[in-house]
Amino acid sequence: MKNKIKRFLNSKSEKQYSNENPSFSSPTSSVSAEETRILNEHISQQNMFKLIRLYEPHRKTLTLKKFFKMKRNQQVVITTLIEETKTSTIEGKVATIGRDFVMVTNLRKRIWLPFASIESATIPFGTPTYSNPHQHHIYDNQLREKLILRFGETVTKKDALIQQFFEESIRTNLHSWKGTWIEVKTADQASFGKIVSADKEVLTLQLANKMLIIPLIEIQYASTARLFTIWKEIMRSVFPKNWRGST
Repeated sequence: MKNKIKRFLNSKSEKQYSNENPSFSSPTSSVSAEETRILNEHISQQNMFKLIRLYEPHRKTLTLKKFFKMKRNQQVVITTLIEETKTSTIEGKVATIGRDFVMVTNLRKRIWLPFASIESATIPFGTPTYSNPHQHHIYDNQLREKLILRFGETVTKKDALIQQFFEESIRTNLHSWKGTWIEVKTADQASFGKIVSADKEVLTLQLANKMLIIPLIEIQYASTARLFTIWKEIMRSVFPKNWRGST
């Protein structure tokens, strides 16, 4: 009887230990970690080049997306096409890569750039081309374990992880910044306002008592607006005849 009780308690403690300390899955490769990483990057790049040969219209989007993912949290230089013959250069750190856009940040603002408006992208002169692991976000010490064993529960709790694993569109990303003051440039004009909503086709901004409707497909550039710019545009909207602020 005593032996049966001992076996029962031992089996119970083993189950409890296994529940509290679940084991990881088997290694993904028989070679070293650095070889596995290099091999995975090579396979990923080769797959991308095969895809763009098969789907030529998506060449630009797939190439830009791959480039920005390789430079996540690092400085990049982006040349945007403002008009048919005019370009502008933007430098910032890659913050979010979506299905059809990239968001970069600098000391002054966040900048949303649709892939369609990007002429080219590169890294600043003298910047190393390899990825620096110290530039990657560290969420917590048990992140790897949580992602392996409780993926859905872990990812849904953090917006940064949702953006990492699920590619969102510029529409859903702008909608998540509801209430933020931004400047939006299209081929015809520049608009200022507070984000009200973004649906499948248009972005809605509010400036004082006016609603501005901007087709998402026409957005070439969007950025968070400075306080002075916001004040100036509100005054211009409220007192259009009397306002003599500089442009």
